[in-house]
Amino acid sequence: MLVADLDYSDYLGRLAVGRVMHGTVYAKEALACIGEDGQPRPLRATRLQVYDGLQVVEVEQANPGDIVVMAGIEDVTIGDTICTRENPRALPRIRVDEPTVSMRFGINTSPLAGREGKIVQSRAIWDRLVKETLRNVAVRVEHTNDSEAFLVKGRGEFQMAILIETMRREGFELSVGRPEVILKRDESGKKLEPIERLYVDCDEVFMGVVTDKLAQRKGRMLNCVNNGTGRVRLEFSVPSRGLIGYRDEFLTDTKGTGIMNSYLEGYEEWRGDFPTRYTGSIVADRAGSAVAYALFNLEPRGVLFVEPGDPVYEGMIVGEHNRDNDIDVNATKEKKLTNLRAAGKDENVILTPVKKMTLEHALHFVREDEQVEVTPKSIRLRKSELSALKRYQTAGRKAMGKA
Repeated sequence: MLVADLDYSDYLGRLAVGRVMHGTVYAKEALACIGEDGQPRPLRATRLQVYDGLQVVEVEQANPGDIVVMAGIEDVTIGDTICTRENPRALPRIRVDEPTVSMRFGINTSPLAGREGKIVQSRAIWDRLVKETLRNVAVRVEHTNDSEAFLVKGRGEFQMAILIETMRREGFELSVGRPEVILKRDESGKKLEPIERLYVDCDEVFMGVVTDKLAQRKGRMLNCVNNGTGRVRLEFSVPSRGLIGYRDEFLTDTKGTGIMNSYLEGYEEWRGDFPTRYTGSIVADRAGSAVAYALFNLEPRGVLFVEPGDPVYEGMIVGEHNRDNDIDVNATKEKKLTNLRAAGKDENVILTPVKKMTLEHALHFVREDEQVEVTPKSIRLRKSELSALKRYQTAGRKAMGKA
């Protein structure tokens, strides 16, 4: 049997899933597992299960063609061969792609920590991430220099978003950083990055904006097919970091009619830097509750993310600045009251409706010095360093170093 998938049960441990190629396997039979090194290791399956419709039922034996779920096998990975001890023979191995994206997972350190989530401890977050690696072979978890944060590696930012959404629905509260691609070095020390082969199907009128956006992200057009139907098929070679956050822009540029898909082509030499965001952040400079009067006066500065009454704190991102720099604002400023009455003084403040930030949009929006605060009820953006004074001091030191 070739192990094609893995699962995990709190009662049975790791589960190996695969199809029986030939022969008959019995429950509690003495078997052998041939790993990547080609050496057979003895094992004994404690339980044998097969699929009966949508259910999994326990059986005493499985015949060729049955999809089997074996329990009691701890040291097994996808691609291993489970066979008899008398005649160990390895089947052609399945190769699992390496992770290409990493993200920082840590505890929530904001002033609002612990108000909405039930599970906030770093140890509980680590145990949950380790449990995910037992079910999903594409996810890997590593410790960092910070004891309260961990490095999670996967195959894409969408997979990371699914994991974060699952954890927040389970009651976890955590903070995550921006997705970053995993780089490598070749024999000569040159920096290599993952490259995606991207296929785009869109209307002819959108070909220009799609090509321009991908060219800004160091993409190279490899092929263009126009059959005269009004739609074109484009083929690009794009760095994986260039596709982080591009899907939302692509759907906007093509008015929802474009189709794109990609696969990992391999690693190539670093293609150079490019800006990930052309706008800055509007950052709150004090704690309190957002006030309609203050937000109304901040609307000309950019797009806001908070509504009147929402809690804010120093270092929390309350909007997207129109320019490329960050600004610190007072989102809790109230209108000064006097005992004088004048025409127009008591007009109601009408705010532009706020577009709620989704998890995927938040992961694409944040920069390297920003984080996403994820709770079961809310998604907030914040600076990694909450203190405005410390952020100014750090920026000053960087400017002095460049000078």
